[in-house]
Amino acid sequence: MSDRYLPYAADAEQSLSPDELQVLQRQFERELPRPRVQTKFNYAWGLIKSTRKREQRLGVNLMHEIYNEHEERKRECLYYLGIGYYKMGEYANARVYIEQLLSLEPGNAQARSLRELIDEKVSRDGMIGLAVSGGALALVGVIAAALLKKRSK
Repeated sequence: MSDRYLPYAADAEQSLSPDELQVLQRQFERELPRPRVQTKFNYAWGLIKSTRKREQRLGVNLMHEIYNEHEERKRECLYYLGIGYYKMGEYANARVYIEQLLSLEPGNAQARSLRELIDEKVSRDGMIGLAVSGGALALVGVIAAALLKKRSK
């Protein structure tokens, strides 16, 4: 499958409407206990696009099932698992799946795009963490200095 069939990572930020997701859910439930792989895939992707972590987690779980059961869909699943984990804030897991895809397809523009988003998010979160740690350390220093000053009086 060519890159042009996969959405760029930024597309994952757009959620389906509740009605659209419900259509996918109903189709999936109608086909139980053995839904067609495309039905399951569509529902998983709709869930991954959700803004709700619980739905994203269910989408990732369904995508893992497809990945494990359908050899012909593994490549697609790598990308969508990467997006799912990215959206849930599990950047290390997201990176694992994107790196697997890039090892198979080094020129995959969508995977490279998602890897850049992951790197930016990790870098930004790391900087915020450093700023918070630095602020806390500065506060401790101010309190310690005030206590020392008070004791020396």
